[in-house]
Amino acid sequence: MDLNGQTRCTLSYSQKPKSAGRYTGPEGCRRKFLKFFRGGFRDEKYIAWEREYKWNAHAKWEEQLGPAQMRELMKSADYQELARRAVRIESRTNLLFSFEKMALRDAVKGPGGAKAFCEGLFQFLHGRGADQIRFERWADTIGGLPRRQTRVLTWPLLTVFGFIAQPDHHMFLKPNVTRRAAEMYGFDFVYRSKPNWDTYSCLLAFADQVRRDQRALRPRDMIDLQSFIWVQGSDEYD
Repeated sequence: MDLNGQTRCTLSYSQKPKSAGRYTGPEGCRRKFLKFFRGGFRDEKYIAWEREYKWNAHAKWEEQLGPAQMRELMKSADYQELARRAVRIESRTNLLFSFEKMALRDAVKGPGGAKAFCEGLFQFLHGRGADQIRFERWADTIGGLPRRQTRVLTWPLLTVFGFIAQPDHHMFLKPNVTRRAAEMYGFDFVYRSKPNWDTYSCLLAFADQVRRDQRALRPRDMIDLQSFIWVQGSDEYD
């Protein structure tokens, strides 16, 4: 904590990563990324494997649920159509686990759940107020959605729609992968399993650190930064 009681997230090499090896620290993590994608963020394989489907989801969101479309659907109280579009766009990605996708579909199936989801999502993306306030209200909205079997409030489900809708501003969090990547990178990622602003703001700080350190690779947005982090922490790239 700093003097104001805020969580501090920093790049730190005071301790060697538990899984230390060739690919640790900013330089080592860059080497690992380039081992798989020699052309960096412009590599054709990178675009096909990591970027394209995420960007396509964002493009579809802009087409079907941009600010004007969302406002029109909210004005006409067509909450179930708005929720249906959001769920359908996300379903074409592999960002959420199947149990999270099912929990979301169940939560917004009824009119009450759809209305709460849509109003909360609109305020999170386009409402007024500080990022922290809007994030915390969005977490409360997701936590209060109807639940059938599986809990709805998970880090991936909470962060996926901001990431798809506004990849220039919001980041997607897969906890285990991100924690492992932060360890390899040497970044002090302050994580708590219950969604909270300190962890999310620390995630944004991690992304910003990667953006600065890897500026030679010319990351375009959070999609590139999330993909870089994914390569460091995912078993797919071991």
